[in-house]
Amino acid sequence: MVEWFIAGGAFMWPLLAVAVFGLIVVFYKIFTLMGTGLNAEKLMIDVKKAIQTQGVPGALKLVQGNNKPVALVVNAGLTNAKYGMDNVEKGLINMGGIQNTYLYSGMVWLSTVVALAPMIGFLGTVWGMIAAMDAIAAANDISPAIVADGISQALITTAAGLIIAVTIQTFQNFFQSVIEKRVLEMEESSVALVEVMMDSEYKDK
Repeated sequence: MVEWFIAGGAFMWPLLAVAVFGLIVVFYKIFTLMGTGLNAEKLMIDVKKAIQTQGVPGALKLVQGNNKPVALVVNAGLTNAKYGMDNVEKGLINMGGIQNTYLYSGMVWLSTVVALAPMIGFLGTVWGMIAAMDAIAAANDISPAIVADGISQALITTAAGLIIAVTIQTFQNFFQSVIEKRVLEMEESSVALVEVMMDSEYKDK
């Protein structure tokens, strides 16, 4: 690996920087997404039972202190229940937007790495081919030995850029699937909470 890195030339350094940055973001996303999972269906069953038997205060006790996205959204809706259904929906929407932004934080940087790594690799390829052409011109000869260094540099930087992009893209796709699942859970829980509270409000009347 060290020999390949050296043979790749100067463009291996920016590729290394991009790779390190990408891995930092990957670990950040693993850390932030790791604790966001929650059995949303079970939570909403418990919330529904609590609303029917203990009212909103009882349901709030189930989600207070829980920092997972679904619980925070439900908490926001229940907290605004005393101000009417319109404010319940506003609370759900506002907290859902905040949690959505939190879940997607850092994803744009993964996209940047996926786009940038191959471009730097291709730039290294072009640079290596220019070096090969210069070597041919200087030696007035096209023997393989003369152009080997330039071509080798070109191939290594391209391969490195693509390896980085493929690796980060794989993580990005995984994170995207997790985020989409969390967003869907928040939306389904919001709809379920509104339905339960409207039903409860209707029965009270």
